[in-house]
Amino acid sequence: GVRQLEREIARLCRCAAIEIAEAEGKKKTIRVTPKNLGDLMGKPRYFYDMADKENQVGVATGLAWTWAGGDTLTIEVNVMPGTGKLILTGQLGDVMKESAQAALTYIMSRSATLKVDPAKTKERDIHIHVPAGAIPKDGPSAGITLATALASALTGYPVRHDLAMTGEVTLRGRVLAIGGLKEKAVAAHRAGIHTVLIPKDNERDIEDIPETVRQALEFIPVGHMDEVLDQALVRSEPPEPPCQCDEAEEIKG
Repeated sequence: GVRQLEREIARLCRCAAIEIAEAEGKKKTIRVTPKNLGDLMGKPRYFYDMADKENQVGVATGLAWTWAGGDTLTIEVNVMPGTGKLILTGQLGDVMKESAQAALTYIMSRSATLKVDPAKTKERDIHIHVPAGAIPKDGPSAGITLATALASALTGYPVRHDLAMTGEVTLRGRVLAIGGLKEKAVAAHRAGIHTVLIPKDNERDIEDIPETVRQALEFIPVGHMDEVLDQALVRSEPPEPPCQCDEAEEIKG
């Protein structure tokens, strides 16, 4: 972190020194601003996603920790005619795959409450995709995000676009603590998120988050997946049909 910052500052100084040397004896002052930083340092190495502008069905925003700091993690779920398979794509590691299985098990255990017909689910395939497929992803902290995207796709209720979340989920819907909350909160703020759902056990970590970020975000501690869905799903809007399986026709090539 700090060492890399020192290297980048040194590189910036070298770039400025070259421009001064090329001025051929003329006095020249190099003023570094956000506008000319790209001209001096080159194109940005990292690009960060911004929050969606609309509520969407089957799409939820999670928060991840990477070696470069925090980042947002979009999770997409699509339901289609099939035989009850769970398809996982996006270079997911073993732990994240298990989180997806646990999330689906919890959602199906709440099928009566969520008004999801288990019989119809057996006639559908569920595809979970995490974009940026070339980048490996792993860890349990996307559990509640996976469960939220699944619940949205199966019920037809959209997910709030201005909300992000992080937390591990158990088969019984408990939300467990995660690491890297500071970096994840900074990523949420940078992406234009307004509300962040965090595990109750991480409430003590809020004080470690920079004050400007704390003031800009609303943190809602949650202890159970039911609380997550109450906050994340937009139930005030009529649900979209999760899957037109009955109307689907076999395509022959």
